[in-house]
Amino acid sequence: MDDELLNQPTNIDELDQKILRLITRNARIPFLEVARECGVSGAAIHQRVQRLLNMGVVSGSEFIVNPDKLGYNTCAFMGIYLEKASFHKEVVAQLMKIPEIIECHYTTGQYAIFLKIQTKTNKHLKRLIDEEFQKIEGIARTETFMSLAVEFERQVPIK
Repeated sequence: MDDELLNQPTNIDELDQKILRLITRNARIPFLEVARECGVSGAAIHQRVQRLLNMGVVSGSEFIVNPDKLGYNTCAFMGIYLEKASFHKEVVAQLMKIPEIIECHYTTGQYAIFLKIQTKTNKHLKRLIDEEFQKIEGIARTETFMSLAVEFERQVPIK
């Protein structure tokens, strides 16, 4: 099936929206508690969540790791200029091998690729730039932005 068809907005009702608001705040909330909040049975919540999973509205559940607690104290964003657009797939394949890259976006504008990188120190980031990024064929140059603090993070609004 075409990716654009898969990414079409899905029709969800008010109950689905309420369920999504509850489970996106706390993925470990018991279904019975969600059921009480929504005024329906636990079985109904289980069926609704399964339906939302099957439709691709939500996927899995995960624990969020605090990078600072593991010593990853440097967060940076990097814009990548490619020598030619045709290098995109090969460059992304090489970037995927660098575990410190936690997000990789194909973008419009001046950068072809935009990354979010978590490293332990500024020196660690410099080593990645000098030793890893410089040897990837197809990268013309990079521009790096240091994050000083995360002001907020959130999910998309559920309306």
